Amino acid sequence: MRIHLLPTQLINQIAAGEVVERPCAVVKELLENSFDAGATQISIDIEQGGNRLIKIRDNGSGIVKEDLPLALSRHATSKISSLEDLDCVTSMGFRGEALPSISSVARLTLISRVADTECAWHIRGDGLEQAFDLQPDPHPQGTTVEVRDLFYNTPARRKFLKAEKTEFCHIEALLQKLALSRFHIGFTLTHNHREILKLKPAISESEQAYRVAEICGVEFINNAVKIDVATSALQLTGWVSLPTLSRSQADRQFFYVNGRLIRDKLISHAIKQAYHDVLFSGRHSLFVLYLTLDPNLVDVNAHPTKQEIRFREGRLVHDFIFSALHRSLAQIRPASGNNSVSLNEYVPSPFPSENIMPTATSAAAYYPTEQSSLPFSVAETLQAYSSLHAKDEVVAPPSIPSAMPPLGFAIAHLHDIYILSETANGLVLVDAHAAHERVIYERLKQQHQHGEIPSQPLLLPIKISVSSAEADLVEQQPDFFLSLGFELTRSGLETIVLRASPALFSGTDVAGLITDVLTDINVQGMSTRIQTQANELLATIACHGAVRARRHLTITEMNALLRDMEQTDRSGQCNHGRPTWVELSKQELDKFFLRGQ
Repeated sequence: MRIHLLPTQLINQIAAGEVVERPCAVVKELLENSFDAGATQISIDIEQGGNRLIKIRDNGSGIVKEDLPLALSRHATSKISSLEDLDCVTSMGFRGEALPSISSVARLTLISRVADTECAWHIRGDGLEQAFDLQPDPHPQGTTVEVRDLFYNTPARRKFLKAEKTEFCHIEALLQKLALSRFHIGFTLTHNHREILKLKPAISESEQAYRVAEICGVEFINNAVKIDVATSALQLTGWVSLPTLSRSQADRQFFYVNGRLIRDKLISHAIKQAYHDVLFSGRHSLFVLYLTLDPNLVDVNAHPTKQEIRFREGRLVHDFIFSALHRSLAQIRPASGNNSVSLNEYVPSPFPSENIMPTATSAAAYYPTEQSSLPFSVAETLQAYSSLHAKDEVVAPPSIPSAMPPLGFAIAHLHDIYILSETANGLVLVDAHAAHERVIYERLKQQHQHGEIPSQPLLLPIKISVSSAEADLVEQQPDFFLSLGFELTRSGLETIVLRASPALFSGTDVAGLITDVLTDINVQGMSTRIQTQANELLATIACHGAVRARRHLTITEMNALLRDMEQTDRSGQCNHGRPTWVELSKQELDKFFLRGQ
């Protein structure tokens, strides 16, 4: 075969294979053109899932008559002029391939009118890029693109299309995603002449939140944290779900870079890491986030469909997103008002109450709760108060409404599991073990971040039987175990000796705890990687050290834990991602008993 030039239409059909995968891809390309034209109102009419008709009409700036033939020609665009322009792309479309590619596999009609002209003009394309016939049209200012019979001349492509309902679902999902990127634009979507979606322009914050609720659900916006964090070069805004709201699939995750919907592994990793310490295993967060940065710092020309991008400073972007979300999620805890005071003014707290600094986080395995006494260091502190309260007491909180803390004052320990507390707004139920576990874990992370975790020598060393491989670990990594608060030495082929343990946990089953820690390390492998995953071991330690279910707490102990929760980052979730407390307002209580009705 001799080398020869391909026909123009075939070239465009090949290009269409990259940018026109299915009807929703056509919708995406045309909507992005409307965005670039400055439209504030866009209507999308679909018939038979887009197979028969895709018609998109906008009120944008339009295309002048002389440029209409160029709009249907390959590599013709108004958005870039030189190679340097690709380093600072601010428009959505810039390749100049979409319209000629679409016209080569469908019957396309383009109608457009610019301001201050007598009429609009329409043109039809077939991918040949020749013999264009311009005709006047009464169309108002803006542009309409009508795409009929998609893949009518490429039956091999057409047979891969799915059912009408499936193809339309893809279009509807795409429009919802794009509508979240342009709040100032109103959208109307119809299918087979029936209105499916109508979104008004959303300018104010409340209107934008309403649009998010329309698309992502009311439950999301009612359980979302507003994000607005900026540095000199980066800004992150939007909404992320509370850790207690999650989904089994990652189908409510929308991320935009300079207004462009993208998929990026670096960004996904940063967000997952931010949730790693508070989200239940196997669950996915919900978010609508917007990253704004200098266009020079991002390459949007990395993929034909422009859904994948490259950052010039990937590490900087990753760390910024992680830090912004990590800090925001860490601050989700009962907020202290100006009038609230710590119960420490009445009773010293036996629980750790330092302000916790956010650190990199990791998930922990779940360990069933077992009956256990409080750690010796806690029990010793509480001993001074044992004469004040009986074991099964129910004591009313101090009558100081103006000084009511966010989580209120404890009333009772229900079933020796849940703390019942009266607040200024109603009632709070707290899972004592889960809450105490988070408090301990955050303190351990802070101590580990700033150096070794304080150890307490044992009165009598404890001999622990382990496997020879586990004994080898202890012998090879004594400094690592010391950084976790354990002083361990080897005394035989399958025996180790514990001489000191974390100060928080003396009096607990430290032998069982050591066995669990060694098991974790054996599974993960002892390498530099384990150093970066120390939080998993800290979570194991915290789980063992936390007060257990069925261990009755006094009023003093319960109030002390409530105060520590109010001062601890991420106290709304335990280390496994489950909620630690719930609140019933007075209004909700009134509804239960039909009060006021």
